[in-house]
Amino acid sequence: MNHKINILESKIKKILNEIGYDISEVTINPSNRPDLGDYQYNGAMQLAKIYHDNPMNIAQRIVDNLKDFEEFKSIDIAAPGFINFIFSDTFLIDFANYSLENIKSNYDLGINKTIFLDYGGPNVAKILHVGHLRSANIGQALNNLCKAVGAKTISDVHLGDWGRPMGLVIQEIKTRYPDLPYFKTNYNGEEVKFTLTNEDLIEIYPTATIKAKENESIMEEARKINYELQNKHKGYYALWQKIVEISKNEIKKIYKDLNVNFDLWEGESDNFEYMDELFEYLYAKNIIKESNGAKVIEVKDEKDKLEIPPLILIKSNNAVSYEATDMAAIWERVKKYNPDEIWYIVDKRQELHFTQVFRAASKSQITNESTKLIFNGFGTMNGKDGKPFKTRDGGVMPLSELIANVTEVCEKRLIENITTKRQEIAKTIAIGAIKYADLLPYRTTDYNFDIEKFTDLNGKTGTYLLYSCVRMNSLLKKANEQNIKFNRISVLTTDNERKIIISMLDLKRIIKKSYENFSLNEICEYLYKITNLYNNFYAENKVLIEENQDIKTSWLSLTKLIYDNNVYLLKILGINIPEKM
Repeated sequence: MNHKINILESKIKKILNEIGYDISEVTINPSNRPDLGDYQYNGAMQLAKIYHDNPMNIAQRIVDNLKDFEEFKSIDIAAPGFINFIFSDTFLIDFANYSLENIKSNYDLGINKTIFLDYGGPNVAKILHVGHLRSANIGQALNNLCKAVGAKTISDVHLGDWGRPMGLVIQEIKTRYPDLPYFKTNYNGEEVKFTLTNEDLIEIYPTATIKAKENESIMEEARKINYELQNKHKGYYALWQKIVEISKNEIKKIYKDLNVNFDLWEGESDNFEYMDELFEYLYAKNIIKESNGAKVIEVKDEKDKLEIPPLILIKSNNAVSYEATDMAAIWERVKKYNPDEIWYIVDKRQELHFTQVFRAASKSQITNESTKLIFNGFGTMNGKDGKPFKTRDGGVMPLSELIANVTEVCEKRLIENITTKRQEIAKTIAIGAIKYADLLPYRTTDYNFDIEKFTDLNGKTGTYLLYSCVRMNSLLKKANEQNIKFNRISVLTTDNERKIIISMLDLKRIIKKSYENFSLNEICEYLYKITNLYNNFYAENKVLIEENQDIKTSWLSLTKLIYDNNVYLLKILGINIPEKM
């Protein structure tokens, strides 16, 4: 079923066509002047240009032909030709009741596409720190949004599990434990009893990096190990698998806390398997050139205002580049899944890299004309002072530490009579606070994370939204305990009820805008707006002790509508609601 607004727009369009205006589309939007109307139509000004008439005359002619619409309580004109509609209670009630029974109808845009999403991107053997939050958080929310609007999605974490860093880690382990079977020439794949933890790996990598910077022979050894690893040296490859598995398990734990998940847990190593196939194809296309000892693809365009350097496939030292790995990833994804679109949710500072990769993929025809490659860059998350988020000792803050710190603050704010599952509830609230604060700014905007501000119960915060939902749910539970039956709205008695439902009418437009902008801030702002409207209504009305039964059941039904709506929107954002607060 089409949305109520879409149906109304079609009816208005039909009238306009009948009275002689050849128009293909009619759009009505929430009014910029709520004091004049609920929604408005601004097309009279455009029609005036086409038909060389005064827009006020055109607006009046349109209004004269819409005055019998049952959807409207009143229609007025404001200069220079704005048509303002006030909806009838019947129209609003019908829409609210339909939404109550079909909550997902306000989200489904009928997007019939397969979208492959690449987000997360943590590096194996390195700590998962606050810098990894945005890709995973924004990516998961966009994944959820795509599903809500009707698309099929495939998500991949795209682990950084290949290349020189792995050579450095293995080289350091070899230095510390030279007698491990992995490093023997006769190693044949047998299981090795060797205890290695994620904490070990987190310490090993920076140590190895410092050593390699100070000693070129160590760096050269790491390069050699990496080359042999990529050629499936049995011992190195078996140790590498152990390293990846340990790291992956730790990464999964933290992502699970953040309600982030993936269909695929592939990494650069999986894409590397397609490298020979890719290069054979590229050489056959005759687009690879040699430049200063490197193999490159020219990707500049005559329209470029800035210099776009060639994409390097193989460096002058014969090492395969990250650009080549990303090309191989596209090759694999198109071959296996044939998606309509591939979305990359990565730091906006990588835009040049992906411009090169996308152009090379297009030039080589790895992707066909119908496959879109989309770069969704995001800004940085900083500390309260606007500087990079650090620990007290000046290091980059681990993501697990951020979660623990916010959980501690949230637990202090819980009411004292919550004694069971206190830590679990606090953690749920903390995750909601972190995720909402991260999604609230427009995707490309840098922002400062302030723990006290973003856990405040009275601000534009995830904590405020969760508390409001807990209170709505508590009200509905009490009504059920009192055997009050509520499933439909039959009457509107307050201005706030009308405002809430009118805001619900706008939800589909918000969802569409969010999807088209690859951003969640529209949904975050909307959630705050409609929750605030409901809380104003709640503060002014004693729902459970209302004597008029029709009014009481209507208020409870409205509460259920907003609660269900908020649950669904928070689910898109990847936020769970606690049992109590």
